Amino acid sequence: MSSENAIRPALTVFGEEESMFREAVRDFAENEVRPRVAAMDEAGKYDESLIPKLFEMGLMSIEIPDALGGAGGTFFQSILAVEEISRVDAAVGVLVDVQNTLFINALLRWGTEAQKKEFLGGAVEGSVCAYALSEAGSGSDAFALKTRATPKDGGFVLDGQKLWITNAGEASQFLVFATIDPSKGYKGITAFLVKRDDAGFSVGKREHKLGIRASSTCELLLDQCFVPAGRVIGEVGKGYKIAIETLNEGRIGIGAQMVGVAQGALDAARRYALEREQFGKKIAEFQGIQFLLADCATRLEAARLLVYNAARLKEGGQPFVREAAIAKLFASEAAEKVAASALEVFGGYGYTVDYPAEKYYRDAKIGKIYEGTSFMQLQTIAKLLLSE
Repeated sequence: MSSENAIRPALTVFGEEESMFREAVRDFAENEVRPRVAAMDEAGKYDESLIPKLFEMGLMSIEIPDALGGAGGTFFQSILAVEEISRVDAAVGVLVDVQNTLFINALLRWGTEAQKKEFLGGAVEGSVCAYALSEAGSGSDAFALKTRATPKDGGFVLDGQKLWITNAGEASQFLVFATIDPSKGYKGITAFLVKRDDAGFSVGKREHKLGIRASSTCELLLDQCFVPAGRVIGEVGKGYKIAIETLNEGRIGIGAQMVGVAQGALDAARRYALEREQFGKKIAEFQGIQFLLADCATRLEAARLLVYNAARLKEGGQPFVREAAIAKLFASEAAEKVAASALEVFGGYGYTVDYPAEKYYRDAKIGKIYEGTSFMQLQTIAKLLLSE
C-alpha cells in the first residue's frame, strides 16, 4: 500500500505518549481536583494547596522545552489537559488553559532567549501567568485600547486599566497590551511583560461571576508603571499581530474546555439516569431520556472532533484559523445545550447545588463569551469563507 493510500488514524486515536498523558491528567483531575470542586466554587477561589500540585504535575508548563525545565510536551497535549481537567472543573481548566495556550505560547513564539529564560523559567518554577488585553471599552473590539505606553529612559511607562483578566488574582507574570500611539491604530499596539511587584502595577476588583467561580477575573491598574525596554515582546507596534495569533490558538483551548464541560455533564446525567427510578423503572428506560442523552452524545462527539482537528492542524503547521473559530463556536454551543439537557435529566435535583448538573450549566455559559464571542467567531468564519 502506498503512503498516499495508507490508512490514517482517527482523530480520537492517540499515540502511546498522548494516551499515557491523558490518563495521568484524568487521574489527577479525579483524585486532586474533584474533592475540592464544591468548596472552591462556594468560596469563589482556588484551594491554595491545589496550584502547587498543578505545577508539580507539569500541567502549568506543558509546552515549555526540557532545556528550560518544562514538560517538553505538545500543543495537543495542552488541549487534552484542558479537556480532562474541565471535565471535572472548568475553573481549574481555564487556569491551565490561559497559562499554556496564551501566555506560554506567546513567549515561545515571540520572546527573546533572555525573556524565555526569565519568564518561562518562572512559569516552570511556580508563577501563574495572565494575559491582559481586554478593557472597559474594548470587549469584542479588543484593539480599541486606552492603556498607554509612553517611552521613557530605556523603557516605557504604562498607564491604564484592564478588565476581565483571567488568572489575575493568582498571577505574578502578565502579558499586557498597550498602545504607543493611538493615532496609529492597531499599528501602535505593543505587548509588554509585567511583573506583579512592578511599581505602579496593582490588581484591583475581583469579579463575582455566574460560573467558573473559583477562577479569578480581576481588573489591573497601571499607574506610571515602568517597564524596561527588554520586556517588550516582539517589536514595538507588533502587539496586534501577537494578540491575534495567540488568540487564534487560545480559541482551541476554550473549545477543549467546553468539550470537557459537556463530557462531565453527560457523564453525570448518564449515571443519574441509570440510578433514578420513576414509575417503577430506571428513567434511562424511557425513550424520552434515551433520545435526550443520544442527542447530547452526538453534539459532544462533533465538538470533540472539531477541536481535535483544529489542534492537529495547528500542531502540524497548517492553516487553522477558520477551524479554530468553528471549533470554539460549535463546542461552546454544544456545551450549553448538553449542560441544559443534563440538568433536565436530574429534574428538580438538578436545580440544587447538592448535585453536579447546575454547576456544569453555569460553567458552560462563558464559552460563548470569552476569547471572542460567538458573534465574533461567526464573523471570522464568514470572512475567511468569502475570501476563498
